[in-house]
Amino acid sequence: MAQETLHTLYVSELKDLYSAEQQLVKALPKLVKSAETEELSEAFANHLEETKNQVSRLEEIFESLGENPKGKKCIGMEGIVKEGAETIDEFEGKVLDVGLIAAAQKVEHYEISAYGSVCAYAKLLDRSDDLNLLKETLEEEKRADEKLTELSETVNQKAADESREEEGMPASKTANRERGRRTKSAA
Repeated sequence: MAQETLHTLYVSELKDLYSAEQQLVKALPKLVKSAETEELSEAFANHLEETKNQVSRLEEIFESLGENPKGKKCIGMEGIVKEGAETIDEFEGKVLDVGLIAAAQKVEHYEISAYGSVCAYAKLLDRSDDLNLLKETLEEEKRADEKLTELSETVNQKAADESREEEGMPASKTANRERGRRTKSAA
């Protein structure tokens, strides 16, 4: 029988998020180890710690609801994590880092959407304590996405330049300008 209450949907979505976060706690260490760029590896390690805190916040919400957080598997996150694992198997070097950033941003966008929804439900259900905890996590997810975007600007260019060099093509104009700046500053 289909459920009809917003509260039931709220709890169901929180369980989905709990499963998603648990999957990330298991997947992020592999990203930390796989990233070639130290800054990217550090970003993944920092987000692992944030994710563990996010799990704790969800557990706090479930306790206040008198609900068990387990019992649902987040199929969406399972697919995104699986795609990320395929990237690790298929690519290496700086191109792998580009792929890892893309995979991580898929995760962040999924989470931003999901946390945005449960924030709306918490507000409608007058669960202000839950809403504060959920908003804290939502802001962390947004900052993680911004950090990944920032990292991608450098990592993507380096991967493109590396690929051009391997194919015997000239480096990009950006890379040539950067080399020119380094040459001038060294003189």
